[in-house]
Amino acid sequence: MSPSHTVAEDWLERHARELVDVRRDLHAHPELGHEEHRTTALLAERLSAAGLSPKVLTRGTGVVCDVGTGSGPVVVLRADIDALPLQDEKLVPYRSTVAGVCHACGHDVHTSAVLGAGLALAEVAEQLEGTVRLVFQPAEEQMPGGALDVIAEGWLEGVSVAFGLHCDPALEVGRVGLKSGAITAAADSLEVVLTGPGGHTSRPHNTVDLVQVLATVATGLPEVLNRLVDPRAGLCLVWGHIGAGVAANAIPHRGVLKGTLRVLDKGAWHDAPLMVQRVVDGLVSPYGAHADVRYSRGVPPVINDQSATTLFAAAVRRSLGTSAAVPTLQSLGGEDFAWYLDRVPGAMARLGVKAPGRESPYDLHQGAFDVAEAALPVAVRALVAVALAAVSAY
Repeated sequence: MSPSHTVAEDWLERHARELVDVRRDLHAHPELGHEEHRTTALLAERLSAAGLSPKVLTRGTGVVCDVGTGSGPVVVLRADIDALPLQDEKLVPYRSTVAGVCHACGHDVHTSAVLGAGLALAEVAEQLEGTVRLVFQPAEEQMPGGALDVIAEGWLEGVSVAFGLHCDPALEVGRVGLKSGAITAAADSLEVVLTGPGGHTSRPHNTVDLVQVLATVATGLPEVLNRLVDPRAGLCLVWGHIGAGVAANAIPHRGVLKGTLRVLDKGAWHDAPLMVQRVVDGLVSPYGAHADVRYSRGVPPVINDQSATTLFAAAVRRSLGTSAAVPTLQSLGGEDFAWYLDRVPGAMARLGVKAPGRESPYDLHQGAFDVAEAALPVAVRALVAVALAAVSAY
């Protein structure tokens, strides 16, 4: 097998511009989770044109494609293909053409990079010691995530190791952040619906003052949880929506709280639903309100395997230079790549996408988010290098 940098460089020398064009095309035509039909068709077409045999997932979006038929291990390179329900605020030629939908988390970059790596590897497929499985997964942004679709269809059976990259707007282009152990947090969604008889604001003692109860839960639940959970677990409950009532002098019948609960520790994640229910019940009991707690499991933390992380770091240094692999911290962000690593060893790394010298990076999940496109060939080099290393090592 040729050195990994030669495989990637040979392909990039001929296709670097095409890689940018694919990313811009995806960015201009974003699709929400399980609606990624155009993206799926584009991927299937590109892979088929390279002589590969892509398979579309049963629900109609998402693609899996094997490169190589060697007797060695099966190595997964995973990308997520869905966008977010946000308005694109950028004034660029590749601005989203879909109102209210935007690639604000870099999934267009992830998809383009795995496609590029797959096409580069396809040119040496007959020399691969094993199989590199390209997984273009739908609906990462929807809890509990489209990763479960991939797993349910059996695409992790027989897999030895899985790798992924995620854009990091705080990290400069040319750097790849790596961390063994937990690198993301568990992320769940929570909705608390409070109901009562309603009434006049002049007589709150004759009814259930629902807005007061709503405020009690909104402030009390995070505070109490922070005293019940080990601080090192990093539990963080943040509300994104609070709503009740329409008139200033009428106590409403119904109020709603919606938020996300994130936690760094897997044990605390397992305990959280029952704990939340118990605390909410205790907070509303003195008022006589009824509380309906709707706790939706999201994703566990992404826990990087030590051996896979070490291999990834070595591949990054080999393909990008000794200073390219840098340490990174665990974040409170959620990522459904965690479901893959619940079943097989692997590692997710953070891809630097900040332009050198830029002081204020574009943040993820914002309409203004964008990347320095020099990150694309960096990602291809890293993915090709780790794939070739893994088919030899596992």
